[in-house]
Amino acid sequence: MTILPVAYMPSVEYVARLLREESVVDLGEHYIKRSQRNRAQILSANGVMSLTVNVENANRPRQRITDVRIDYSKRWQHQHWVSILSAYKSSPYFDHYAHMLEPFYKREWRYLVDYNMEYTSTLLRLLGAKCEVRTSEQYVVATEEDLDLRPKTKEGSTFVAQPYFQVFSDRMPFAENLSVLDLLLCEGVDAIDSVLMRCQL
Repeated sequence: MTILPVAYMPSVEYVARLLREESVVDLGEHYIKRSQRNRAQILSANGVMSLTVNVENANRPRQRITDVRIDYSKRWQHQHWVSILSAYKSSPYFDHYAHMLEPFYKREWRYLVDYNMEYTSTLLRLLGAKCEVRTSEQYVVATEEDLDLRPKTKEGSTFVAQPYFQVFSDRMPFAENLSVLDLLLCEGVDAIDSVLMRCQL
C-alpha cells in the first residue's frame, strides 16, 4: 500500500500512484511545514517555481493536519493565480480549464485539509480519472511492505517520470514531477493514457 499525505496541487507521482496502486491519504498525521502539504511546484518562464499556501501557527509542534488553518493575512491566493496565469496562459488547455481552477484562488477555505482535498478531487475530475480517494482519519502505521510518502524525503520511491510536452520545452529541459496541474494544462484528458499510466512506479 502507498501512504500519502494531503497535498496542495499534488505532483504527477502522487496522482499516478492514486490511479495505479492501492493507496490511502492519511488525515491522522501531524503537519510537516515546507512540504507538499502546503507547497506545490509549477514551471515558469524562469524555471521551476514553488507555490506555498500560508498557514497559521506553522511552527506549532505535533499539530494534527486536520487542525491546520489557512492564513489569509497575506495575498498568497492572488500571487498563486497570477503565477499560474503567467506560466500557463499559452498552454494548450488553459482556456478550457481556467474557470474551474480560478475559484480555488477566490474563495476562502478555513482548513488546509478541506482546501487540498477539494482541489485534488477537482484535478482528478478534470483529468477524467475514475478513482476513489481513500482516506484514513486515524494515523496510518506503515509496515515494511508499504511505500510511505509522508516524509519530506521520499525514501523507497522508484518513480520515473514519463516526459510530456511542457510550455517552455523550447528553452529548457523537461522538469519532472511538477504539480499535476502542469500536466493537465499541457496534455488535457490525454494525460492519463499518455503519461500517468506510463510512469514507472
